[in-house]
Amino acid sequence: MLKTSVKIPQKIIPYLFLLPALLVLGITVFFPAIQAFSLSFTQYDYDLTQAPKWIGLANFQRLAKDPVFWQTLRNTLLYLIVVVPILIIFPLGLAILVNKKLRGISLFRMAFYAPVVISMVVAGIAWKALYNSNGLFNQLLQQWGISSGIPWLTSPQLAIFSVMVVTVWKGLGYYMVIYLAGLQSIPEELYEAAAIDGSDGWRKHWDITLPLMRPYLLLVGVISAIAATKVFEEVYIMTQGGPRNSSKTVVYYLYERAFQDLDINYACTIGLILFLVILVLSIINLKVSQNPTLS
Repeated sequence: MLKTSVKIPQKIIPYLFLLPALLVLGITVFFPAIQAFSLSFTQYDYDLTQAPKWIGLANFQRLAKDPVFWQTLRNTLLYLIVVVPILIIFPLGLAILVNKKLRGISLFRMAFYAPVVISMVVAGIAWKALYNSNGLFNQLLQQWGISSGIPWLTSPQLAIFSVMVVTVWKGLGYYMVIYLAGLQSIPEELYEAAAIDGSDGWRKHWDITLPLMRPYLLLVGVISAIAATKVFEEVYIMTQGGPRNSSKTVVYYLYERAFQDLDINYACTIGLILFLVILVLSIINLKVSQNPTLS
């Protein structure tokens, strides 16, 4: 009995190995994304069980005239402007401090990294209790005679900045570890040679550390920018976008329209705009990681 075998071309074999993952991604990511894109150009007539009707760019025209959307966009941009520089600079300082060969230094690294592994739900509830009118912060201010109490989460001027503190606290340890990996790849001989030339103390970090850490600085900047654009849990747990939309971000507004108001089509339109913003940041991240002049 003759045995026949089918010879598979070598070029197809890698794609066959990728096929299961592509199927999963297609079902869970690509298909929902395409469906959300198509829903941006349609509208349900108060009945989600019926097929939506095509309305073209009406949702985008509505978005352009929506004052709440523009306010949430400003809040998101404010998040980027304030949070991202802090998450670029402060973790680098922490990484430099813990990049020492000292006894027990691992405990300090673990302490700084601990907030990263804490659930955002737990962290948000804990910080909300600290910000309470009779919480720890206001009690300390009263004992020191500085203030009778600050409305951390109920003031339109302070609410979003109070939420930013939680985001920074949660991300410091994560970006510190990224910087620490970069610092440990710098040869110690460079610092010794710099010390001979008179570059010692903090000056050696200006002359050696910062130039060599440039790829990590750019990477952290892009990653933190993407994360700040998608911030949601902190706002949901601590302020729910209030007071008067002062802490509401684009992602929270999308959630509000989709799951509270059941305005699915309009929420998909907001999501499409957010997707384009994140896509631009992701492309920048890809260019930075592939640019040989930055490595």
